[in-house]
Amino acid sequence: MKESILEDSSENEMSFIDHLEALRWHVLRSVGAVVIFMIVAFLNKKIIFDYILFGPTRNDFPTNKLFCWISERVPFLNMCPENLHYQFINTDLAGQFMLHLKMSAVMGFVMAFPYIFWELWRFVKPALYKNEIQVTRGVVFFSSLFFTIGCCFGYFIIAPFSINFFYSYTAIEIAQNFISIDNYISNVISMVIPTGIMFELPMLVYFLSKIGLVGPDLLINGRRFAYVIILVVIAIITPQGDMISLMLISSPVIILYELSILVSKRVYSKFAEDFD
Repeated sequence: MKESILEDSSENEMSFIDHLEALRWHVLRSVGAVVIFMIVAFLNKKIIFDYILFGPTRNDFPTNKLFCWISERVPFLNMCPENLHYQFINTDLAGQFMLHLKMSAVMGFVMAFPYIFWELWRFVKPALYKNEIQVTRGVVFFSSLFFTIGCCFGYFIIAPFSINFFYSYTAIEIAQNFISIDNYISNVISMVIPTGIMFELPMLVYFLSKIGLVGPDLLINGRRFAYVIILVVIAIITPQGDMISLMLISSPVIILYELSILVSKRVYSKFAEDFD
């Protein structure tokens, strides 16, 4: 029989209200961390907006410089956005202030994510057994790492591809593109945060494998369908129009899927060892 890590038997008899009270404090501390980082972001307006949020529109942005370098060496691949001159408008009286608050809140969440996940882990941890805790060591670190890598991938790869394509795309020659800053910020957020969450796939597969809902056989048999879905989704959110761009962006996601298969195999092999 598994040995529980709970030393005090009274904790095993916590009522539903007691659990809610414990959860409340974890949530309050997480919100507090978000607020602190939100204030830090709010006070650094120039860095947040000029260098981070609108970075993909700058010619000196690292990804844009890379695109131009590739375009110079590959004649049929035109990825350089140096000829684009972005123009943004604000149509709301309080629009810029509200966008400042919105962006500060998003940055606060991103920066506080490791702490938020740590608080969630602290809430779940007492219900686990010693052997379960041993195999989940590093869960906070790896979850934060995958989330950060995903956000960077969305910010440095997906966002520049999509922004440059949509801004340069012309259906009507007499119409000029004037983008509202609200629309621009919403699009950047939708490219960065979901990508960070998507990169949590290996961790999600790990926990689903632990509880028996997902196994390596299921992931292997569904590999072809998964690849098609990945390519279709990437093609929709980054319609650059060439196979090189599509493969460049979809490759890390496919690698994540393969990594998830290895994670699931590891979980099941560990389970077989424990069972024996």
